[in-house]
Amino acid sequence: MPALALMFNALVWGLSWWPFRQFQAAGLHPLWTTVTLYLISLGVISLTHGRAWREFARSPALWVVMLAAGMSNTAFNWGVALGDVVRVVLLFYLMPPWAVLLARLILGERLSALAGLRMLLALGGAAIVLMPAGGGLPWPSSLADYLGLAGGFGFALNNVMLRREAGRSAQARALAMFSGGVLVAGTAASMMAGVGFITWPSLAGPGWLLPLAGMALLFFLSNISLQYGAARLPANITAIVMLVEVPVAAASALWWGGGHLDLKTALGGLCIVAAAMLAALERRPKAAEGR
Repeated sequence: MPALALMFNALVWGLSWWPFRQFQAAGLHPLWTTVTLYLISLGVISLTHGRAWREFARSPALWVVMLAAGMSNTAFNWGVALGDVVRVVLLFYLMPPWAVLLARLILGERLSALAGLRMLLALGGAAIVLMPAGGGLPWPSSLADYLGLAGGFGFALNNVMLRREAGRSAQARALAMFSGGVLVAGTAASMMAGVGFITWPSLAGPGWLLPLAGMALLFFLSNISLQYGAARLPANITAIVMLVEVPVAAASALWWGGGHLDLKTALGGLCIVAAAMLAALERRPKAAEGR
């Protein structure tokens, strides 16, 4: 059951790009969709575990979790709705270098030889993915590329901070992540709508409210499934199962016209996924696990 719960979470996130694009076509920008989804989840947590707000308010480290989770969700949701889904998901999973550096700075973990290999493998994969067709420096070529990279950095920071704050209650940590989706996406959407870069929230008709509520329920259940599965399986197994999101997103994007896969992207993607697999398979010292 824990593995199935994690696979359900990965399935929801791997397919999430499609409904985000449908809502965008109906007039609701992905940032406003993100605010709506997490506002509903935040309301549920507040009603059922209202005391978690006190713990959250007294824990500045959870504020960092809030910002990291909000950055991750905002960038990923906007990126997959805006650009090539395959590229965005691969760049999002460019987490090993971020995680290694952040774990060193925040947790004081040593930089092992295997960690260095993961960094080189992931960075090499990213360079292949970002390499222009006509040659030149491997640099992000679109806003979607930058969003994929920013989302991966936010996700790595979120994971490292959650490890640091493992002693906090699950409700307070969930509250931090849900409030981050509302705060960061809401702030970004309001600022851009204020200058006319995006439109204010609207839908083509009331018939879209039911699909929006259904998607909010799926996102809430996927987050509950993630917490259920991650709490009952070793961290390395959790990380491997979560990689199911990559082939799900890639296959659905290729099938439904949300992206394309050429040889260059495939080779770079294999390097990035291999780096993530190495990170999942690496055994951590018991002292680090205790922290």
